[in-house]
Amino acid sequence: MNLLHSNDRPGQYPPSYYAATATPLPPFPVLKGAARADLCVIGAGYTGLSTALHAAEAGLSVILLEAQRVGFGASGRNGGQLGSGQRQDQMVLEKMVGLEDARRYWALGEEAKEFTKALIARHAIETEIKPGVAWTASTRAGVHHLHDYAAHLNARYDYPKIEVPDDAEFARIIPSPAYKGGIIDRGAAHLHPLKYALGLARAAEAAGVRIFERSEVHHLDQGSPAVVRTGAGHVEADHVVIACNGYLGTLDRKVAARVMPINNFIAATEPLGPEAARVLGQDIAVADDKFVVNYYRLSSDGRLLFGGGESYGYRFPSDIAAKVRRPMTEIYPHLRDVKIDYAWGGTLAITMKRLPYFARLAPNVLSASGYSGHGLGTATHAGYLMARAVGGLAEGFDAMAQLPNVPFPGGPALRVPFLYAAMSWFALRDRLGV
Repeated sequence: MNLLHSNDRPGQYPPSYYAATATPLPPFPVLKGAARADLCVIGAGYTGLSTALHAAEAGLSVILLEAQRVGFGASGRNGGQLGSGQRQDQMVLEKMVGLEDARRYWALGEEAKEFTKALIARHAIETEIKPGVAWTASTRAGVHHLHDYAAHLNARYDYPKIEVPDDAEFARIIPSPAYKGGIIDRGAAHLHPLKYALGLARAAEAAGVRIFERSEVHHLDQGSPAVVRTGAGHVEADHVVIACNGYLGTLDRKVAARVMPINNFIAATEPLGPEAARVLGQDIAVADDKFVVNYYRLSSDGRLLFGGGESYGYRFPSDIAAKVRRPMTEIYPHLRDVKIDYAWGGTLAITMKRLPYFARLAPNVLSASGYSGHGLGTATHAGYLMARAVGGLAEGFDAMAQLPNVPFPGGPALRVPFLYAAMSWFALRDRLGV
């Protein structure tokens, strides 16, 4: 079974709030017959769109192949949070790679965040971008850890953009009985993710990228040139970038052993009107300290966009709204009866270390994926770094490729049961407050 076809109607975006509020692009053609390009990019999410755009701007001829629609996968369905640094916090990274390299990866993460903001501005992409992401804790020990982390970032990384509200101020900003406190990163941001993906596609097309939708890649013949095969055609290319993330399937076994798809779910309530102030006192996004993270923000029309719950395997649950309502009402009990207008699932990809996996799979084949829920800025930046690497400037790509990554136990065949057991254990710890 293939995740590209397990939960969605062919060639259509999911019935999400994002799809309902974004202006779609006219469909791009299906690839038919033979084509030739300097670079063929597989996958039209943030990674692939950014790669294609920046390679075309550098003067390369580029073909971009998408199995469904541009922004169809996680890029058009996610929580819309543009975070700082890497997916793992800097204290964890320091233990993994040492302080010097941790500082280098913090700088790359900050470059990714600011690069994304600048890209939105340069191409005038209307993404509803707003500053501010809060990290919350459900225990006093968790609050102390977040406060210490804010001080750590300020002292070791010269990052003074995190506010540390006192208990009373925090309760005014995030009035939930589930949280004891937290911090607010004013350098982070949140936005409409599908509008961003569609804006990147418009920019890529304007730069000369040939985009083909409904053109699922079935096989990649590595060589010089490489041959990328779809159901109705093929592309010969000097370089190939694999940008499939959770929808990779069996296209490359080395990546599949290290990058695992998981499903996550979001619901959008009806517009809350004045009741929105009982959810958030400021227009910021929130992510909590659960192992399976709950994340949310308010939409431009005052809905709560709440992400919560995961599943492993191919199929989404039959009642996504009910799955998301449970964690939502744990955080905001007064919303137990609120109407949910939209509920949808998406497939992202994680790695064992929760750090992205950058790899040179052959001299002319690059891949980046496994963003582990931190993909908005990292994936955009990955595309830029891969476009530069194709052009011979590989320093940034090579640095990211040195991040520690290992295969999942059991490889592609047994990783799901291993992960399910681990996730069940951590979910139990969350429920017990351990």
